[in-house]
Amino acid sequence: MFRIPVRPDLELRLADYAHAHMAFALVQKNREHLRRFLPWVDHTWSEADIADWVRRGLEQLQRNEGWQSVLWHNNGIAGAIGFKTVEWVNMRVEIGYWLGSEFQGKGLMTDAARALTDHAFREWGLQRVEIRCAVENVKSANVARRLGFQQEGVLRQAFRVRDQYQDLFLFAMVRDEWLSQYK
Repeated sequence: MFRIPVRPDLELRLADYAHAHMAFALVQKNREHLRRFLPWVDHTWSEADIADWVRRGLEQLQRNEGWQSVLWHNNGIAGAIGFKTVEWVNMRVEIGYWLGSEFQGKGLMTDAARALTDHAFREWGLQRVEIRCAVENVKSANVARRLGFQQEGVLRQAFRVRDQYQDLFLFAMVRDEWLSQYK
């Protein structure tokens, strides 16, 4: 199991079956907060559902298509962040993330997204990293903006949550811009 130190109170840990209980408890506690923008919340009703997410993430890692991690803050899980499937032909990846409401406003997700973006560019040599989020999800969009991602557009009615279609912001960072910004 790998870990990426982010700051003294935060590290990214590869999502593991041992995290299922704690991650599910966090989802349960934040169900209403998360379900507004994340369709998977309404299909996550047990630790087994979280274990299935862990399994898919480990399979993704085995296929060299990315990985999923938890934000380990102090002594527990604050949320999760990971890569959608890496497109090696186009050297592109999208980052997805969520955070428990009690952990907002501490810079945790900004720092975690910075670490993942840096990994994508420096370790994998990718050309492009994207973040997509609902237009109404101001806090998620602000993570991308704080990191210097450029808003490239709005994908109209591109994401369905509870039978409602949401417009998505498309943010992107390219390798040269990142490396000149974060030397």
